[in-house]
Amino acid sequence: MKKWLVFLVAIFAVLTLAACTANKDAGKEDKGNDQKQTGNADGDKSQNGEKTLYMNNSDEPTSLDPAGGFDAVSWNSLNNLMEGLTRLGKDDQPEPAIAEKWDVSEDGKTYTFHLRENAKWSNGDPVKASDFVYSWQYLLDPDTGSAAAFLAYFIQGAEAYNSGKGSAEDVGVEAVDDKTLKVTLEEPTGFFLNILTNPAFFPINEKVAKDNPNWHAEADSFVSNGPFKLAEWKHNDHMLMEKNDQYWDADNVKLDKVHWAMVNNTNTEYQMFESGELDMTDIPSELADQLIDGDNVKIEEQAGLAFYRFNVTKEPFQNEKIRKAFAMAINQDDIVKYVTKTKEEAAKGYVSHGFKNPDDEDFRDKYGDLVKFDADEAKKLLEEGMKEEGYDKLPKVTLTYNTDEDNKAIAETMQSMFKDNLGVNVTLENTEWNVFLEDQKALKHQLSRSSFLFDYGDPINFLESFITDSSMNRTGWSNKEYDKLIKDAKKEADEDKRWDTMSKAEKLLADEMPLFPIHFYNQVTIYKDGVTGVVRHPVGYVELKWADKQ
Repeated sequence: MKKWLVFLVAIFAVLTLAACTANKDAGKEDKGNDQKQTGNADGDKSQNGEKTLYMNNSDEPTSLDPAGGFDAVSWNSLNNLMEGLTRLGKDDQPEPAIAEKWDVSEDGKTYTFHLRENAKWSNGDPVKASDFVYSWQYLLDPDTGSAAAFLAYFIQGAEAYNSGKGSAEDVGVEAVDDKTLKVTLEEPTGFFLNILTNPAFFPINEKVAKDNPNWHAEADSFVSNGPFKLAEWKHNDHMLMEKNDQYWDADNVKLDKVHWAMVNNTNTEYQMFESGELDMTDIPSELADQLIDGDNVKIEEQAGLAFYRFNVTKEPFQNEKIRKAFAMAINQDDIVKYVTKTKEEAAKGYVSHGFKNPDDEDFRDKYGDLVKFDADEAKKLLEEGMKEEGYDKLPKVTLTYNTDEDNKAIAETMQSMFKDNLGVNVTLENTEWNVFLEDQKALKHQLSRSSFLFDYGDPINFLESFITDSSMNRTGWSNKEYDKLIKDAKKEADEDKRWDTMSKAEKLLADEMPLFPIHFYNQVTIYKDGVTGVVRHPVGYVELKWADKQ
């Protein structure tokens, strides 16, 4: 038996024993106690007749400012408090939301959105076209420093303004009147309506924001325009949402309240579910074998990738063959089978399943595998790369991951695979998320753990992250041909040609290997009996507009 397989068996045994006790980081035991004081989910409903759904958000939202909350823990809240021009429907496709209809010019570059007359903010103000103009200009303002600003670069003048080379007035967004918004694009963009579902494009109540720039920081000042409003926010502890009676489609919102815990430990979350404090839970990986096929378990696709970045500016990963050797030494199939164990798919490419062209062809199926485990080829490439660099001995390699039990288990398994398949001893290092992220952005890591959840439903979203100087690149890698392919794909109106261009870009990424894939994500959730209508979109938003609880 391979050494790393023995290691996996040992890890599984340790983790199984650990599941029997609360994790010492359980956070948040004080939060768990607070939860108990509020009563369990069933008790709350029976006492006052209200339908309250109990969920876990895992962490405090980074920000409930639409331009600032560019991550999953913020999206979960924002997507239920706010609403943009379009919204992802139950079929994961964009549908009318604040905009009840729109017109598209013959050249495909101008969209005219007609806002609903009954679209209102939670304070009773009408939602105006000028609220969108204000929000999008704020998103793009260089002083805002939004990590999501690049999503708007499809809009005329947006990139120039965000990079300090243009003005807000040059951005192609105009309030024709209170209920008519005109948007002009740089080029025809067939997936523009999908992009607009991202929380970055939610409106901001201009009047409220000008009176109080920190309107989004507390419950008593937060103004929403979506299915729910923010009733309570005890930072780093919990949030409470209530049905927004001003929402244009309030008749179809069945829940009265949603209570969000903030417990960043899956074991603790599962224990809270078992004790009746939560209505749904993720499955701890060490319990996956016991629970994955149980009742009320729902497995759904999630458009995203777990991967590792090489820093091509640090030895030895300036060498392409050495990068490929490390990538090919990893057996992704065994990682999902023995470590994560929640039926993820091993990733042999970068773009996940679920993206289809007009001929209903899936991108991943159409273009096939690009990165494959091959221990013999990996060892050969390592030897060739070391010879090219004049190495008698490989420089020390450190693999860095942000603190998390699942991340640790994957990293330790990879460490064993590098030893078995390459004869290389890799040092592991873990740091807390904020430090980890800043160091990764500053190119301080050699080899580091990463994840990507798609912001909208098109392959270009992931691929564009690795153009030169992208804030999402974080590898030091730059390739002019790759940059041109991404630019061409964004301008191409013919979908067949656009897909072929994106596939060439993805292949180039695999050929030069500044990053390598581990697995595609999925969403595995156990629900209580009677919980229905929760929609988890592949791009990462959880949707409670249609949720119900009996």
